Amino acid sequence: MSALPTTHATDGAPGPLRQAPFTPTLIVGAGPAGLAVAACLRRLWLPFEIIEQTGDVGHSWMRHYERLHLHTDKAHSELPYLAFPADYPRYPSRQQVVDYLQGYAKHFQISPRFHEQVVSARRVFSGEGTPSGQPCWEVDTHDTRYRTHHLVLATGVNHDPHLPHWPGQDQYKGEVVHSAHYKNGARWAGKEVLVVGLGNSGGEIAIDLWEHQAKPSLAVRSPVNVIPREVMGTPFLTVGILQRSWPAWLADAVNAPTTRLLVGDLTRYGLPRPRLGPVAQVRQEGKVPFIDIGTIDLVKRGEVGVFPGIERFTPEGVVLTDGRSKVFDAIVLATGYRSQVGHWLEGGQIPLPDKQVPSPQPGLPEGLHLCGFYVSPTGMLREIAHEAKLISREIAASGQTQASAMR
Repeated sequence: MSALPTTHATDGAPGPLRQAPFTPTLIVGAGPAGLAVAACLRRLWLPFEIIEQTGDVGHSWMRHYERLHLHTDKAHSELPYLAFPADYPRYPSRQQVVDYLQGYAKHFQISPRFHEQVVSARRVFSGEGTPSGQPCWEVDTHDTRYRTHHLVLATGVNHDPHLPHWPGQDQYKGEVVHSAHYKNGARWAGKEVLVVGLGNSGGEIAIDLWEHQAKPSLAVRSPVNVIPREVMGTPFLTVGILQRSWPAWLADAVNAPTTRLLVGDLTRYGLPRPRLGPVAQVRQEGKVPFIDIGTIDLVKRGEVGVFPGIERFTPEGVVLTDGRSKVFDAIVLATGYRSQVGHWLEGGQIPLPDKQVPSPQPGLPEGLHLCGFYVSPTGMLREIAHEAKLISREIAASGQTQASAMR
């Protein structure tokens, strides 16, 4: 009997790792992407294991701010083979998405192994528990070693909050909180609050602050493409889907008159338009446009201020890049996230996902699959559903090829 492998922990003496039975497919992450791949594999009667570092399905959605709603309509945001409940509104709330994801896991009998954080992963060609002569992936968590032919990375792009730091920030007397830890604006009623960043989270947090009687402002460092959520009652995403095969320049040119009519010229409010149109910016830079659900109206009415970027902090507020000083009681950083995909892949031989290239990613090692990292102009959840089906078919085809080779 061979000795148990040891952990790769960094907190002291290594301990024994439990050797899990070989599994044909290992999915890392039990968010929308991981659940979608698992459901597709279940539909094909293909065995798998799914591991999740937290204790919940869809944990990232559980931690979002309370007011959050999908910015894409439910008809184009459902995961494979299960629609959102009919009584949900067109744009489901955060809690409704959480309930949907948990119901999705139950419907497809998906039982993740929780509290399993991956420490390392490597490509191996032999070893105990590995089918003879077939290379596989060896994945270590803090207490378990898994071996698998197919490793699916579905950990999502919203992994670690991006926390920029400015000169003088340590001397600031107010509160600085990242949007990942923002719940609602109740405690800032009557207070001056600066939201840094005008993405979809920053725009909705500004609305939430205003609804809680705070005095919100936005710090917008770079030009932003702004599009309406709907056009005459039709989700703007539907337009994007119809135009998905068009060249970016053509789609942007066709959409520009409608966008100008519904959104207007925002330069007078401190929001210059980028050089690239919304579709071109998504495809070339992986940046989604700001989908307006009411923020721009508040800006035009003077209920939400707009300022340029932050140059440095002062004890009472900030100095902006245009030289003005402003006093703020709190700062909310809607500065996004940084994905940690691949940081535990050994040897650096695995490229990080290219946000401009949809699945399947070219140039990946055999047996490695990425789901949920392509920033799509037609919506992340819709893209995840598409990718999950492709990945499951790739895995099924690979199994058939292996079975034929063994005959």
